[in-house]
Amino acid sequence: MTYSLHVAGLERKLTLCPLNENLYIAGFVIFGDVELTEACARELLKKAPAYDIIITAEAKGIPLAYEMARQAGENRYLIARKVPKLYMKNVFTVKVNSITTAREQTLCIDQEDADFMRGRRVLIVDDVISTGESLRAVEELVRQAGGNIVGKMAILAEGDATKREDIIYLERLPLFDAQGKEID
Repeated sequence: MTYSLHVAGLERKLTLCPLNENLYIAGFVIFGDVELTEACARELLKKAPAYDIIITAEAKGIPLAYEMARQAGENRYLIARKVPKLYMKNVFTVKVNSITTAREQTLCIDQEDADFMRGRRVLIVDDVISTGESLRAVEELVRQAGGNIVGKMAILAEGDATKREDIIYLERLPLFDAQGKEID
């Protein structure tokens, strides 16, 4: 089963993936799709509030954050990593439960990223916002670092995220039943 997504002037066929026996999501992956990443970054930048720095959660938001920074002429963007790396010092961490991951995860930044964000206007970006748990975790890291969140953006909003007024997104991504019928 597939879903035909139209976003940023492009069409992509997305495979429906089961979360459980009654609920399916459309698998949206921008990894490796340069045309889609460039087009979505361009359209999100048109809607973005004024900001100083972009941050995203590892991993699928990385190409989007990179491309938005590149198109905006910025030389740096930040990534909330899933695990602390050896080079990271004085790590800030937040726990997160995402619907697309089977277990609890940790997102983290280090002191250098926190210092870079402190007092600056921070734009949080991601590929898809669904439950908002990853977004919440990144928001908490930005707050711990002393950054000022000026916007939260995604290519797609899924499920209850489509009803949120605090996020900016390009298109709605429906949820599906086991027969592939839209349910929201």
